[in-house]
Amino acid sequence: MVERGSGISLWRQIEETLAGDIATKNLRERLPNEIELAGRFGVNRHTIRRAVQALEGRGLVRIEQGRGTFVQEDLIDYRLGHKSRFTHSLETQRLTGGSRVLKHEELVAREDVCGLLALPGGSRVLKVESLDLVDERVVGVCTQYFPLPRFAGFAEPYAERGSTVLTLREFGVQECRRKLSRVTARLPKPETAHQLSQPKTQPILYVESVYADAAGVPIEYGITRFAGDAVQLFIEPEQ
Repeated sequence: MVERGSGISLWRQIEETLAGDIATKNLRERLPNEIELAGRFGVNRHTIRRAVQALEGRGLVRIEQGRGTFVQEDLIDYRLGHKSRFTHSLETQRLTGGSRVLKHEELVAREDVCGLLALPGGSRVLKVESLDLVDERVVGVCTQYFPLPRFAGFAEPYAERGSTVLTLREFGVQECRRKLSRVTARLPKPETAHQLSQPKTQPILYVESVYADAAGVPIEYGITRFAGDAVQLFIEPEQ
């Protein structure tokens, strides 16, 4: 309960109480709504709203429009190394995740995609759209390009396995290395923001990667749009 007349504003007392609940893990995942919190502390909703905004400013919660307020989880380290992929980062942190294929198609690649995959102009590729999930939360929106005919039929086992690495092994690629990484921060398109359950005004990490097989032949160009409040980049030194 809050103490009136203590010299400390009510919203600040509520902020500190909720911050303590988060620190001790007594408050997890989604916060009670404003009406429930107002009833708990005996204050109006405006006071609750100010306390929650202060928690957001401290990085303890995230406010998702239309969904509610959630305790901010620890950021996922995405390890950018020669042999590491996002799945390797999850394994290192003992997190459960995978990819959910949304759609796929075979098409003539754009000039820039051909260049990144070292393909002649006008080459055909398999384009796969998917979501990266960690503990059932969507943290990334992905677009991947695989050269054809080498990876014809790749999409079906990929959708079943939920893992690029495991599916590549089925196609004879036992080891792949990162040839290129390019990272920018940008605002998401409305559809991407919706898929990530975040505001359109919140930046994302736009990560482009090119992978090659053991012989150095490019096998994949991928773009992942990571939720900025879920993932941080960890640059691994060359071994």
